[in-house]
Amino acid sequence: MDGPKSTPISIALHRETAPTYTVSVGLKGEVFPVFANYASLQKPALRQWGTIAVTVRNSSRDTLRERITVQVPGWSDQEIQLVDLAPGAVRTYTFAPTFLPRLYHNREIAAGTAVVNVTDMAGNAVFATTTPVHLRSVDDMFWGADFKYASFAASWVTPHDLRIEALLSDARNFVPDHRLPGYEDAKSEAVQERSTVAQARAIFLALQSRGVSYVKSSTTFGDNREWSERLRTPREALRDNSANCIDGALLYASLFENIGMDPVIVLVPGHAYVGLRLTRLSNRFLYIETSYTGRTTFEGAVSAAQRSIHRYQPSAMTFIRILDARRAGIYPLPE
Repeated sequence: MDGPKSTPISIALHRETAPTYTVSVGLKGEVFPVFANYASLQKPALRQWGTIAVTVRNSSRDTLRERITVQVPGWSDQEIQLVDLAPGAVRTYTFAPTFLPRLYHNREIAAGTAVVNVTDMAGNAVFATTTPVHLRSVDDMFWGADFKYASFAASWVTPHDLRIEALLSDARNFVPDHRLPGYEDAKSEAVQERSTVAQARAIFLALQSRGVSYVKSSTTFGDNREWSERLRTPREALRDNSANCIDGALLYASLFENIGMDPVIVLVPGHAYVGLRLTRLSNRFLYIETSYTGRTTFEGAVSAAQRSIHRYQPSAMTFIRILDARRAGIYPLPE
């Protein structure tokens, strides 16, 4: 997966025959927890990008064998990689140290320092540098130009959260048989579609009875504000009984994913909807205007979503299928 590109910010050792090292961190020196979590779950050999990168240029006449360590003290574990570089070769080593729970509890932009050390195989120091890092809030999502990184919004879809489980327990009371079975493949397509709609209605009514309603909250800070937005987790939305359009879409998607259904988040200019595949093999979706939760009927929210979505050309719409994001290794953010 093509990831955020780092910005070079530190160069050392300028002699022609000596190796040189270039260190880059995140997006313009900013680390977004959503990307840090994703990268740390990838095997180093398979990473396309990470939170810290060290480019090594072997300008010497000998094969270079060294040891690089990277850490953000107080915020991350230390990651170690070995360098084995032929004369004249250049390689970028991508690091994604595992961040401590502190990062995922951080609600405002915070300062940190990336520490990079290079030693030879005997342990002798070769290169060392520190680089300032801005650690973004765990709530901050970076969409990128043309929603390039939109699939990472699936990190806010948290089907196993205890508040999600509790809401589903309430939702059972809004279906006649008190069941939320998800898809039942053995039944006819027509019966499955009716069941999907009934379960979606029950979840809508359970949220409505809880008092969830629309409250805008998306302001964030940092150097990448143009394409950034603050997202509430479903836990926060249920705790505060408030959600804007994207928060609501993430909340509904979490509830649908919990019961084994196939949700999709639809982004259009300035707005978001949630969709639900009507049967496991169907190409038809039920769309819901989540911002109508608490102020209209389920049928009204569905009708509003259908009318609105049909106004947009496909080129103006971005679809985030949660199942595809999971297959790409995008999992819920740590609690």
